[in-house]
Amino acid sequence: MNSAVGTRKNVKITQQFENGGLRVEILEYQKLLGISDTATAQRVFFMEQQNIKVRQIALYLNNEKVTVERGAMSYFQGNLQMVSGVTVGNALGKMLKASVTGETMSQPEYTGTGMLVLEPSFKHFLVLQLGPGESITVDDGMFYCAQGSVTVKAVAQKRMSAAVAGGETFFQQQLTGPGLVILESVVPMEEIDIIRLENDVLRVDGNFAILRSSSLEFTVERSAKTLIGSAMSGEGLVNVYRGTGEIWLAPTIKVYKTMNSAFAAGYSSTSAMNMNTSHA
Repeated sequence: MNSAVGTRKNVKITQQFENGGLRVEILEYQKLLGISDTATAQRVFFMEQQNIKVRQIALYLNNEKVTVERGAMSYFQGNLQMVSGVTVGNALGKMLKASVTGETMSQPEYTGTGMLVLEPSFKHFLVLQLGPGESITVDDGMFYCAQGSVTVKAVAQKRMSAAVAGGETFFQQQLTGPGLVILESVVPMEEIDIIRLENDVLRVDGNFAILRSSSLEFTVERSAKTLIGSAMSGEGLVNVYRGTGEIWLAPTIKVYKTMNSAFAAGYSSTSAMNMNTSHA
């Protein structure tokens, strides 16, 4: 089977994962060599210094199946068959479900033996291996692809009021193993703190918990026992996670959003930015 790197000398494999009949490679372009004007070259130079690089996912299937986010396929080679999951008989039902849940009508499945390369992205890729029955809930828009043995479905927040107050979406994606899962993230793994709860409680000021064990209970509560106490603390409402499982926190998400908003408004330095994630 051919390699997704091919003849490109500016692309290298940064990480590799394998499970059953599936091998996953994360490809990274070391430089963008096609720039022909100095203004763009200057911007891209500083982007590369900050690890803002183009990345791709390459999937190698050996009598295997993968589920891919709609529109993420770039090209594939070999004896692979793509099934959309939408037929004349179920199209209307899937359309109605998508209008309610916000999920796409279908997530294509590729089955067989061959190489599947997904679209380039400036974001980071997180690869997890779920055990049998292990289930996680991820932020809307993070799912990128998964091994065919992984069940992918949209789930509603148990408390809609909590979703609104906590800055969460009404529907999130639940992934249940076994198998490999690839998520697309605005922050790298180096900026994610994995917290393990053992029949414990975690309170988070903001919606920067990007992943959690599906077994955990999620609510939104006052930061203090009284309204006055919450007001005096400056925190107000906090997202609360109870039970046993893992939570992945990415606090710098709010920092990046603050910087992007400030720069878009014309600020040229960080002195005018409020980096308090309670107000970002």
